[in-house]
Amino acid sequence: MTATIISGKQVSEEIRGNIAIEVKELAAKGVVPGLAVVLVGEDPASQVYVRNKEKACHDLGYYSEVHRLPAETKQADLLALVDKLNCQDSIDGILVQLPLPGHIEEKAVINAIAVDKDVDGFHPVNVGNLVIGDDSLLPCTPAGVIELIKRAGISLSGKHAVVIGRSNIVGKPVSLLLQRENATVTMCHSRTANMAEIARQADVLVVAIGRANFIDASYVKPGAVVIDVGMNRLENGKLAGDVDFESVKEVSGPITPVPGGVGPMTITMLMQNTLIAAKRHHGLV
Repeated sequence: MTATIISGKQVSEEIRGNIAIEVKELAAKGVVPGLAVVLVGEDPASQVYVRNKEKACHDLGYYSEVHRLPAETKQADLLALVDKLNCQDSIDGILVQLPLPGHIEEKAVINAIAVDKDVDGFHPVNVGNLVIGDDSLLPCTPAGVIELIKRAGISLSGKHAVVIGRSNIVGKPVSLLLQRENATVTMCHSRTANMAEIARQADVLVVAIGRANFIDASYVKPGAVVIDVGMNRLENGKLAGDVDFESVKEVSGPITPVPGGVGPMTITMLMQNTLIAAKRHHGLV
């Protein structure tokens, strides 16, 4: 059996095509979505992400600001910049690239971003709205995971979804979004006993643990949907997911590759969030 590949690249391009149409419609009303990205320090992976976000803004016709600050920037100065961007009318979305240098408290910075400009979906108010099912800006990667599943024509209602990983960035929010789609959700993590046994019960398996090729075919029920959120750099420089793609694709149903699966969706959902924030900001929804 050969598994169907769920292409994040293809789905991402479809969504961006729709966004581009909306951006033109907004431009006719004098509205340009604006995104400000703040990067503190020289983290190489963060620099790549920021460049990709900058390019996406340029390609879609957004107004974009990138604030690159030295690693020794004081927390008070970063918070002052966030406050300035909160008040800036041309900015609809603010993203402070994580991780931050050790002397800066991430929580304080996330809490300082205006809730309606929190396009990462990390502010406690947006997280709370997600938990209780109220409307909010959703975390980009989890929202991208759900979008991939739905656009692959897979119904989640009544399915058993197993999420491996409980981070605030992916594991917890994706479990909530799966429940919102009426899936029954089991969470697994580093302290879970019999993880492979539990994973094998999943109709949909979502993996986000940050360990290259950790999940092999023994974790997967034949025909199950497998979504690999992992992005790990191997010693040879190649990217690998958390799922051992070559072994798992022999037993799974639809599966996301790495690269080209969940990865492209993250920035696309960021663009979507910025568009939503812009429309709300200008009273167009």
